[in-house]
Amino acid sequence: MQNLMNDLMKLFQKDSRIFANGKLLKNKLTELALKLDQSLIELLLSDKKAKGHFFVDKIVKKDKILIFDKDKFISFVNNKEFLPDSFTRFKNKIGLMTNGDYLKEKGDVVLTWAYKDCVLEGGQDKEDQKRDEIFHNETLSPDEIDRLFEPKVLTNFMRYDGKKALTVTGFNDDDNLIIKGNNLLALHCLKQKYRGQVKLIFIDPPYNTENDSFKYNDKFTHSTWLTFMKNRLEIAKELLSYDGSIYVQLDYNEVHYFKVLMDEVFGRESFQREIVWDISVLSGFKTIANNWIRGHDTILFYSKDRNNFIFNKQKMAHRKEYLDRFNKTDKDGRKYFDGRGDKLYLDEVIKKGKPVGDVWYDIMSFQQIPTAKERVDFDTQKPEALLERIIQASSNDGDIVLDFFAGSGTTGTVAHKLKRQYILVEQIEKQAEVLKNRLKKVVKGKDEGAIAKKRKWKGGGSFVYAELKEWNEQYMTDIEDANTTLKLLKIYGRMRKESFFRYDIDLSKFEEQEFKKLTLKEQKQVLCECLDKNHLYVALSEINDTMYKVSADDKKLNKEFHKTVI
Repeated sequence: MQNLMNDLMKLFQKDSRIFANGKLLKNKLTELALKLDQSLIELLLSDKKAKGHFFVDKIVKKDKILIFDKDKFISFVNNKEFLPDSFTRFKNKIGLMTNGDYLKEKGDVVLTWAYKDCVLEGGQDKEDQKRDEIFHNETLSPDEIDRLFEPKVLTNFMRYDGKKALTVTGFNDDDNLIIKGNNLLALHCLKQKYRGQVKLIFIDPPYNTENDSFKYNDKFTHSTWLTFMKNRLEIAKELLSYDGSIYVQLDYNEVHYFKVLMDEVFGRESFQREIVWDISVLSGFKTIANNWIRGHDTILFYSKDRNNFIFNKQKMAHRKEYLDRFNKTDKDGRKYFDGRGDKLYLDEVIKKGKPVGDVWYDIMSFQQIPTAKERVDFDTQKPEALLERIIQASSNDGDIVLDFFAGSGTTGTVAHKLKRQYILVEQIEKQAEVLKNRLKKVVKGKDEGAIAKKRKWKGGGSFVYAELKEWNEQYMTDIEDANTTLKLLKIYGRMRKESFFRYDIDLSKFEEQEFKKLTLKEQKQVLCECLDKNHLYVALSEINDTMYKVSADDKKLNKEFHKTVI
């Protein structure tokens, strides 16, 4: 952040309206930004860093335009780290203001946390190792990021059509897609091809419980979790179509913080419903607590536009207690109930069903049915019936459904059988294999899910699998896997030959004997922090560099997928 601040100060000195007598006039600067002053915007556009940080690309009627993010700019220049003064320190300390407005006057609820404007690129732990010495997840300040969000090279393409694995020779507009790799970077890879085209996003992110195998720097605090989610929501919003929707499932650990975050990213007016999913099992260890027995998850439902979004009303069966009221019989033997002056017949009521509300008690969780045939030995797997309801309600045949915490692959499994196009992203290798194998069964017509039985699914369709091509990421994994200092030193030797180090690292000061005095955990942390996180995966712009050994076939496929000249 400091480098960006220094560059901006030099830039502002070129404009006498905002820089006088050796001082920056922050109030005037804020005023000009609010007015979208043309001279100020041109000044910012003249600087590569300022342009990259405060302007975003948008597609409007197929034309690419550049939009000034004035809120982000104003927030940055009024940040207490940028020319702090006593007033700024005080108002930040007591939290009375945000972006220069008193909360009382602004009327907003503002969620603030450490490193909010930074990026947590994130990396999931290996499901089968559950260790806590993970150094994969550094918080990167804006000025440390140069190519992190550039499109990445995809590799290891395969197409599965239910008969055999096929070499990918090209893409169709309606291809289903599974990408293995960091989900934040994968989402940015999808921008060019899918921006504004996704009709529905469903995600079931880590709940941030102490039991999560999804661990970050020993403890996943509120602040790191919120930064992690904010980064991903911002790009997910770009991918949503104008009439698209997003559903996010969480529990009590983070859902209340997350609701405020969603209000900020999508707009409070875009909130549609808080859905309560009853997953209770009133037995076992939960009932020991001397309290109300906890038994639900929450699903937050937001639309891109408040009033213009796809919604197909769903029906559910009536509760038994309601149907028991139909205890009278007419001369035809039909059961009925005298309603408010109307005779309601039981057979008609059952046929019509009941419009689904925002409390879902009729879909069983796997806590309630642990032996369900559709289980794939995945602790947090969601039942197909849950995704069936959401997908049918908020998308139509052929629409694109996205899940970038794909896990066991339930979203893709259901979307495939409901004739939706889907994009799944998963980083953990073991989980990626689980979902890939599960989708193979779907296209072969051999899965045992509830929908396959109900819809008499016989198979069909296909999906394309691809991976982000690793570079520094492979060293991160090797460092995590190493169990001796000797192995770490060998990894360091390879790193010196072909990895990318941070620009501020002085390798001449690396002393092997001093390094050996550190604990193994500290040694891993040192090596991980030396690596430049902008180079975790191979950037598309570097695809022709012989160092990366990208094959001719992969070059051709990347050119087609990214719709760009390489």
